[in-house]
Amino acid sequence: MGRIVIDNITDMNLEHVFDCGQCFRWNKNEENGYTGVAGGNACHVYLDEDAGLLTLNASGGDENFWRAYFDLDTDYGAIKEELASREPKIRAAEEAGYGIRILNQDFYEVLISFIISQNNNIPRIKKCIEAICERYGDRIDFEGKEYYSFPKAEVIAKVPVDEIAELKLGYRSSYIVRAARKYLEEGVPSDAEKVLDYYGVGPKVANCIKLFGLRRLDAFPIDTWVKKIMNDMYGFEENDIKGMQSFAEERFGENGGIAQQYLFNYYRNVK
Repeated sequence: MGRIVIDNITDMNLEHVFDCGQCFRWNKNEENGYTGVAGGNACHVYLDEDAGLLTLNASGGDENFWRAYFDLDTDYGAIKEELASREPKIRAAEEAGYGIRILNQDFYEVLISFIISQNNNIPRIKKCIEAICERYGDRIDFEGKEYYSFPKAEVIAKVPVDEIAELKLGYRSSYIVRAARKYLEEGVPSDAEKVLDYYGVGPKVANCIKLFGLRRLDAFPIDTWVKKIMNDMYGFEENDIKGMQSFAEERFGENGGIAQQYLFNYYRNVK
């Protein structure tokens, strides 16, 4: 267990990072920081935005691990300027979600988490993921409390579907077991489009997995919120998915996924 302090932090806000729908294992704590688990490490994280200081108390992981996890070496200020120069309407969303950063998450954890996310709301997604972690993950003793790592693929691959279903995962139970088995056989896809080969993964979930699990920053997930956004801001019919994707490719380019996060946050939490 150790304390890590990282300075010169800009363009970051913990609420924006953890509550924008990209991850499900971090929760606000009573000291105005967040507590969560990443890479098998439990962590309390605090940010003093005025001083530009990020403080972590973690059960493991060195500074390099956490710098990479929080994507601290990417210049999000430059990304925001580039996006706004191509599409000025996004400026208000950038200002509202100025502190969003795309976390460097484990592909397998993202894969399973977003399979669980299908037709689900965020509180329930979190509850389901914690249940599967408590049942099948490794215990982490940290500061007098118990936390659990995300369960390994080799563990989930051997679990009977009926047993997974006991955690109230419904039809997703079989998807989860099949995904774990496929991941064990094939590993991280070399071609992002192969994410669609996973049973039960459709285009929207696939784009989330590409963005958050493979760091394909050009991926532009389109859910109910994004359909409303694209209708309201740009006049698209809500069923014109191809038109929205083409617009995102043209206007947002290689940072389409970051643009999506600014827009999603803006409409969900501001407008």
